[in-house]
Amino acid sequence: MQTGMDRKTAVLLVNLGTPDAPTAPALRRYLREFLSDPRVVEIPRAIWWFILNLIIVPLRSPRSARTYQTIWTDRGSPLSAHSTDLGESLQEHLEREFGAGEELAVYVAMRYGNPSVHSQLQSIRQAGFDRLLILPLYPQYSAATTASTFDAVVDTLRGWRHIPELHFISDYHCDPGYIDSVATSIGHYWKTNGPAPMLLFSFHGLPARSRALGDPYYDQCQETASLVARKLGLEASRWQVVFQSRFGPAEWLKPYCVDVLASLPGEGKREVDVVCPGFAVDCLETLEEIAIANREVFLHAGGTQYRYIPALNSSPVHASLLAGLIRRTLPSSAEKMGRI
Repeated sequence: MQTGMDRKTAVLLVNLGTPDAPTAPALRRYLREFLSDPRVVEIPRAIWWFILNLIIVPLRSPRSARTYQTIWTDRGSPLSAHSTDLGESLQEHLEREFGAGEELAVYVAMRYGNPSVHSQLQSIRQAGFDRLLILPLYPQYSAATTASTFDAVVDTLRGWRHIPELHFISDYHCDPGYIDSVATSIGHYWKTNGPAPMLLFSFHGLPARSRALGDPYYDQCQETASLVARKLGLEASRWQVVFQSRFGPAEWLKPYCVDVLASLPGEGKREVDVVCPGFAVDCLETLEEIAIANREVFLHAGGTQYRYIPALNSSPVHASLLAGLIRRTLPSSAEKMGRI
């Protein structure tokens, strides 16, 4: 009988996704797939189909394409490049810990776009892995991200005759390794650049209705920020949680990042640092919205210094914290090889 790491184990990292190119046709395909997910938009399907296909996709695709063009790289979108690099960094980390001969491989998939969850699971199946760990790259759980990833996995596995041993990490918002890594990243940035008097923890927004329906995302964001602030030794007056990327006219989780940035200078807080610990890697929402667009909001309101602290991306500390999550999810590997 196979035990522990004698089993062939595949780790599937899943990030949100990205268009294939910074063009209107590519954005039309991506937005249609993304916004058609009922986990993402909880509006009756018949009504939403007309809004999405007749208004949002035609109007938003060209504008989104131009925005993507401002951050696009030779390797494609930053989210894709950073996610790929993170997967490779994690693979190297696991090989050092478990030995290169162990049957363990890291795959990277996108919930929307390419490589898809379905295609990567098919590759895992063809390679003969009999144990599968799904690790969505969302530290804080939400139905729109984590549960949607679960849906995509199940949609593929329901067609398999032989289902592998399956593990799914729902969140890691208060994991000590994650909290230490975020705090360390901020600390290193401050060691080089000096700290601003005010630190904003900006998380991606969700409709306020999601919290009323029982989604734990808001509370988990608050807990993450509180734990990181405590790790940094910050007084309550030096940090705040905000939410970004509001979409549509409905009320979303508050306070809105842009509103807080517009008000801070009037309160005498003209220097601010912003960190986005809900994003595993940098992407459109951090590099364009937070680092560029929201900077203009703050400076226009009278701010004098605005800095964005990068995501963990493919740093060794990020690979190490993910390896720790894997170890604790697959305890048999720790019994055989020792701690990560």
